[in-house]
Amino acid sequence: MAEVHLIGQIVGASGFPRSSLFCKWGIHTGGAWKLLSGLREGQTQVDHPQLDDVAYWSHPIDLHFATKGLQGWPKLHVQVWHQDPFGRRELYGYGVCHVPCSPGWHALACVTWQPLGSWQERLSQLFVGGGPQLLNSDLIYTGADRYRLQTTAAGTVHLELGVVLRHFARYGVEC
Repeated sequence: MAEVHLIGQIVGASGFPRSSLFCKWGIHTGGAWKLLSGLREGQTQVDHPQLDDVAYWSHPIDLHFATKGLQGWPKLHVQVWHQDPFGRRELYGYGVCHVPCSPGWHALACVTWQPLGSWQERLSQLFVGGGPQLLNSDLIYTGADRYRLQTTAAGTVHLELGVVLRHFARYGVEC
C-alpha cells in the first residue's frame, strides 16, 4: 500500500480577541485510509502570552497512514478555545485545512470561523459569555450543509507540516 507520513507541529494562533487559548485538533480521512501510527486527535496546552496576542503551542503532530487511493485525502480540523481564569471554556473558532499532497515542508495558515447565531444569542454572549456551537462537529470538515450556517471570521491557526510519500508509484497511485 502507498504510505503518507505527516510530521510537524501546530505552531500557534493569532487574530483572536483574547489570549489564554488552546486548540483541539483531529484528522479526518476517507475509508481507504488506515492509520498505522500516531494519534488521530489531540489537544494543546493553554498559552497565556505576556507580550503579544499570539498564542504559541508548538504541539507535535506525527501520523503515518497507508492508503489504497487518493480519495479521502487527510484533512486537519481544529477548534480554538479560550479559557478564563476560572477554568470556563468558550469556543472561539472552527477551521479545516487540507494536508498538502506534495512531499516536502509546508507552512499552513488555517483560517477559522464561528457560528454567528441569532441576535438574542449574540446579546447573551456579550453579557454572559459562551455562544453558539455546532451540534454535529462533522460539519467542520464535510461541508455538505455548511453553506446554511451564518458565520463570522475568527483568527488563524498556524501549522508546519512535513509530508513524506512512499510507494505511490509502486502501487499505481498517481498524485
